[in-house]
Amino acid sequence: MARPDQHHALSVGELRQELALASHILFHQGILDAFGHVSVRDPADPARFYLSRNLAPALVRADDVLRFDLDGELVEQADQKVFLERFIHAEVYRARPDVQAVVHSHSPAVLPFGVVDGVNLRAVSHMGGFIGAGAPLFDIRCCAGEQSDMLIRNSELGRHLALSLGDAALVLMRGHGITIVGGSLRQAVFRAVYAERNARIQLDAMRLGPVCYLSDMEAANAARANDGQAGRAWDFWALQVDGAIAPGATG
Repeated sequence: MARPDQHHALSVGELRQELALASHILFHQGILDAFGHVSVRDPADPARFYLSRNLAPALVRADDVLRFDLDGELVEQADQKVFLERFIHAEVYRARPDVQAVVHSHSPAVLPFGVVDGVNLRAVSHMGGFIGAGAPLFDIRCCAGEQSDMLIRNSELGRHLALSLGDAALVLMRGHGITIVGGSLRQAVFRAVYAERNARIQLDAMRLGPVCYLSDMEAANAARANDGQAGRAWDFWALQVDGAIAPGATG
């Protein structure tokens, strides 16, 4: 398998296979269920990205992966049913040239941090160092009022979400879920898994008493160290998908 920084070396077929595998890993890790999606920027054309057709993540195969432009429109195979919230991906890629992959999920342990005032998701574990001192929050009421169904249905809503994300690694979405970005597909998957795990740890710790969070320096150093391990985690999780390792194994 290619390293996280080698998407440019993959053929289109291999990239589609990697994206399908990412979808399966996120399902097996409990980040995606019947809903949610993951995308990767086209390494040959930054104004294009790959995302599966409208399908449950565990069912995605390489042939289901489609190519989109930054308006969220299909570049090919225009007869396919596509995700309503593809504008999340399109507008994040438009706003953030550094982003090479995007995960949108309804990660259950993360959701409480988007709906309780005064409590933010913060790095409490070294594996969650990329979260830093707090995750920004997108509240759809800021741009859609009280009439929305909470979904990112168009480019305008996607732009507001990308604005809330700023230069962070993730953004909470009130009453909806989370969007996570990475400099590679494997980094984005790594962050999606460990954002959920960090949230669980933080929730447990808050029940016990005051929490000692990572300092800004600790979080930054931990994130830097962990970035070099995304491929190790990916290979391990891929074996779980293949059934070569029991799902409960932790590596």
